[in-house]
Amino acid sequence: MIESLLVANRGEIARRVIRTAKRLGIRAIAVYSEADADLPFVTEADEAVLIGPPNPAQSYRNVEAILAAAKSTGAQAIHPGYGFLSENAEFARTVEASGLIWVGPGADAISAMGDKINARNLMAAAGVPVAPGTTDPAADLDAAVTAAAEIGYPVMVKAAAGGGGMGMGVAVDEAALRTEYDKVRAFAERMFGDGSVLIERYFPRVRHVEVQILGLADGRVVALGERECSVQRRNQKLVEESPSPAVSPELRARLLAAAVRAGEAVGYRNAGTVECLLDPSTNEFFFLEMNTRLQVEHPVTEYVYGIDLVEEQLRVASGLAPTFDPDALAPSGHAIEMRINAEDPKRFLPGPGVIRTWVEPTGEGVRVDSGYTGGNTVTPFYDSLLAKLIVTGTTRDEVLERARDAVAAFQIEGPKNNVPFFAELLGNEEFRSGAYDTGIVSRMR
Repeated sequence: MIESLLVANRGEIARRVIRTAKRLGIRAIAVYSEADADLPFVTEADEAVLIGPPNPAQSYRNVEAILAAAKSTGAQAIHPGYGFLSENAEFARTVEASGLIWVGPGADAISAMGDKINARNLMAAAGVPVAPGTTDPAADLDAAVTAAAEIGYPVMVKAAAGGGGMGMGVAVDEAALRTEYDKVRAFAERMFGDGSVLIERYFPRVRHVEVQILGLADGRVVALGERECSVQRRNQKLVEESPSPAVSPELRARLLAAAVRAGEAVGYRNAGTVECLLDPSTNEFFFLEMNTRLQVEHPVTEYVYGIDLVEEQLRVASGLAPTFDPDALAPSGHAIEMRINAEDPKRFLPGPGVIRTWVEPTGEGVRVDSGYTGGNTVTPFYDSLLAKLIVTGTTRDEVLERARDAVAAFQIEGPKNNVPFFAELLGNEEFRSGAYDTGIVSRMR
């Protein structure tokens, strides 16, 4: 097993990885920016290294600073968490070229799945269903108009190099397409350094369902069930649950088999997620993208399958067998995760500030993975995620009732936060029925 681990991230996920590392007797090393010096993950690590000012480009995305910290502390491996450099193939290659162990999929798999058009084509070749769309980037606006006419409106205009719900727009007709194409292309060039755009069918009433995969050290790829991720604002997730209330045993078997084929197609190792769109009217699903990293919502899978995914990541990176029997995977129970963000609960606009009060809920079936505590300052430099409230139980109904109590008990004063939104959601009949889709938040607003 790896003996020392540098976590190249911050906040909640850094704290989460550090917790498992220390449980396994691995020396945990944190890196932090000047803005994060007082956060819990810094003090909970065995060692912490200041790597730069608040600007992520000068700290958490500063490859030279991270590698220098690894060298000065004698780190044996690097875990990238999610966001920042986690899906940067060149960073993964640089880590390994430096003689360090990369706790994640190989750089080739990251690269192959990082471009949405290339990923779509690879998946189609592997027999994974893909939505109707372009097989090459739309070279210009005229090409986009031609493609959309062939696919049929409405269409989704997407940045080929995008991710995390960014760089996307919906066009219901040619006039809208002309606007969205220019907007998405400019955004993609600015944010990703790649203005390539793809056009694909847009499904107005659709569910977002994903499958957790794990590429084992012996070369096998296994699927650890599905997660429902349809509660979203601006194409970004707010709530995830497992198992999905929309997925039957027959559909689950097809989803998981397709996800395994997706992983095998790129020789996948370590943890990853195959994201799909599900048409609830036909039970057809289509490949959306593969996230070549640990997901924010991994705790719901951990509960349903009774494993620690970070531990499994470390075991794969160490060349060790998993803690579970790959041939006897069976889900049990239900879990829901709510992303507690520093944003107002109506328009979901960021609201940084000093945390005056922080009281986490407790009780049976309640877990909180937090990046902050009372007295900390939520700055505008990073993602607005404060904590993840995970509620578990035997049935979905039991989890919903526990979740209502847990949300009511979560006290945060200081920065704006979306806890009141979850109280509203948990009382919403559409959500409680399980028959919701990605439009639920807009219908609530």
